[in-house]
Amino acid sequence: MHELLANIFEYLDAENLIRSGGFYLVLFIVFAETGLFFGFFLPGDYLLFLAGLFVASGMMDVSIYTLCGGLIIAGTAGNFVGYYFGMKAGPMLFKRDDSWFFKRKYIVMAEEFYNKYGGTALILGRFMPIIRTFAPIFAGIVRLDFKRFVLYNILGCILWVSLLTLLGYFLGREFPQIVEYIEYIVIGFIVIATAPIAIAVIKKFFKKKDSEK
Repeated sequence: MHELLANIFEYLDAENLIRSGGFYLVLFIVFAETGLFFGFFLPGDYLLFLAGLFVASGMMDVSIYTLCGGLIIAGTAGNFVGYYFGMKAGPMLFKRDDSWFFKRKYIVMAEEFYNKYGGTALILGRFMPIIRTFAPIFAGIVRLDFKRFVLYNILGCILWVSLLTLLGYFLGREFPQIVEYIEYIVIGFIVIATAPIAIAVIKKFFKKKDSEK
C-alpha cells in the first residue's frame, strides 16, 4: 500500500512535472484539469503556487507576466471545452459506468454544488478539486446562458491563477529558502483543497443516517 501511494505521489508530483516539462507542460495540465473530465486528478492548486515560486527562484525561465497570462488563457480555454462537452455529451456521463478514474458521484457532486451556488459555482469551484473540472461540464449540461458563462469563466480563472501563482511568486521573492519546504507546502495544499469536499461528504453521510432513523 505504501509503495502504491508513493508511486501515485511521484506521478502527481507538481515539482517534477514543472522541472521535466516546464512552462508548456504546466499550461497543458491546467487546460486538462479545467476542461477534460478525466483531468480531475491533476495537481491544479499547488501547481500554480509552485510555478510562481519557481519563477521567483529562477527555476522556470519565463517572466511572471508570461506565466500568469498563459495560465489564464489555458484555464479559460479549458472551461470553454468543458462547457461545450457538457452541451454535446454531458448527459451521457450520468449513464457512464464507473471506472478506476471516473465515478458518477463526481458529476452528482458538481450538480449539487452548482444547484447551491448557481453560476458563481464556476468562480468558487475554481478553488476546489473535482468541482473545478466538472462545474463547467455541468454548466454546459444545463445550458447556462453563454454570456454569463463567459463572465464567470474569465473572472474565476483570473482570480484562481492570480491568487495562487502570485502568492507563490511573492513568497519566493521574499523568502527564497521556502523552496526547501516544497513537500510540506504540497501536503498543506492537499489538506486545504480537500477539506471542503471531505466536510460535505461527512455532512451528507450524517444527513442520510438521520433520515434513515
